[in-house]
Amino acid sequence: MRSRNAVVWLLVKDWRELLASRAWWLMLALIGPLVGISFISAVRTYAELSAAGGTGSGVGEAFSPLVGIWAPTFSACELAAAFLLPFVAIRVVAGDRQSGALKLELQHWLPPWVRVVSKATVLLAAWIVASAAPLLAVLLWRSYGGTVYGPELASVFLGHLLNAGLTISLAAAAAMMADHPATAAILTLAVTVGTWVLAFVAAVHGGIWEQAAQFTPTAMVAEFQHGLIRLDATLIAAILIAAGLALAAIWTQIGVPERIRALHSTGALVVAALLIVVCATMRGSWDVSENRMNSFPVSDEAALERIAAPLKIEAHLAPEDPRRSDLERRALSKLRRVLPNLDVAYASESSTGLFEQAREDYGEIRYSLDGRTATSRATTVEGVLDTIYDLAGVAPASDEDEGFRGHPLNTEPYGAAQLFYLAWPAAIAAAALAHARRQS
Repeated sequence: MRSRNAVVWLLVKDWRELLASRAWWLMLALIGPLVGISFISAVRTYAELSAAGGTGSGVGEAFSPLVGIWAPTFSACELAAAFLLPFVAIRVVAGDRQSGALKLELQHWLPPWVRVVSKATVLLAAWIVASAAPLLAVLLWRSYGGTVYGPELASVFLGHLLNAGLTISLAAAAAMMADHPATAAILTLAVTVGTWVLAFVAAVHGGIWEQAAQFTPTAMVAEFQHGLIRLDATLIAAILIAAGLALAAIWTQIGVPERIRALHSTGALVVAALLIVVCATMRGSWDVSENRMNSFPVSDEAALERIAAPLKIEAHLAPEDPRRSDLERRALSKLRRVLPNLDVAYASESSTGLFEQAREDYGEIRYSLDGRTATSRATTVEGVLDTIYDLAGVAPASDEDEGFRGHPLNTEPYGAAQLFYLAWPAAIAAAALAHARRQS
């Protein structure tokens, strides 16, 4: 009972500190208008496209709410997680250290990791409260007559929840390792900007940079927003979250010499790195999108699964060549989910391919399967699959399924501006004033 009461007391204390944080109330007030801007723009664009090309049969993924509504609406959460949530997390985590309360807490028997997990739990609960704004957008869309497919919406929510967890763990580690909250904020934003730089370098140079960039928060969220849940990315995100909280717990022990804490931190980072290397080899994934936008048609997947021999693809395309991104996004990313023995390699002498265009082999895509080879320049899904089928000597069965037909909806975002621009900030301001009066 004693330990349970102590943990409950700690959770209540951390929650009260969150409510006393101006950064928390400011984030709540701002996330409503951010969601409103994204949602209203998405609904109007969706309506314009529906009016121009929407028919009774639909037009595929162009009118999928996942791409047209949920991805842009929840993108406001990505902005909030990058630029607002770190300040809230740093305020909650570093508050005890700045006030001197941490020294009093350390006199009790609770281990450091319990204190860090308590703060992380409160911060995650705070993020779920802030997520009420995009969830209100879901209710509005439903009231307009729009469709809601639960699995893909859950995928979007899970992606942003993991992204928030990464921000919380990073901010917690920075808050405990830095001497001042301002320094911690700069460190947190520096890491965030560093992931964007990594994505830019990957787009220019490819290779190992491209492999590393697919595990950045931005890339991870983008895949969740398209209804793709990858086992490796999810596990790596969980490992990074645990590593950040472990660093925060280590540096919470202010009575331990810095040399010892640095040694323990290095050990934690090495263990995390080894686990990440192992998880990066896992290929499990789930396409939960209603239109199966991350998968081939069922008949093609059945045909590809009959190919047991290793398949090697060598594409002579530069990282910045649009044909390479089209090939990767529309064909190879789906192919990796079906063929476990797939080996893809890119070859180029420059980042743009501008000075390689004159070479005869530039733009070629070479296939090698069970001793047989083929060369093609087609980057479309049909071209890639036809070449593979010819090499393997298989053919897909006829697919009688008409597939996803889309959900066109020509509507206006009625009531959205009043809700997100007026009602939401007013409700947050009223709640903040009510809490301040109770505390005075």
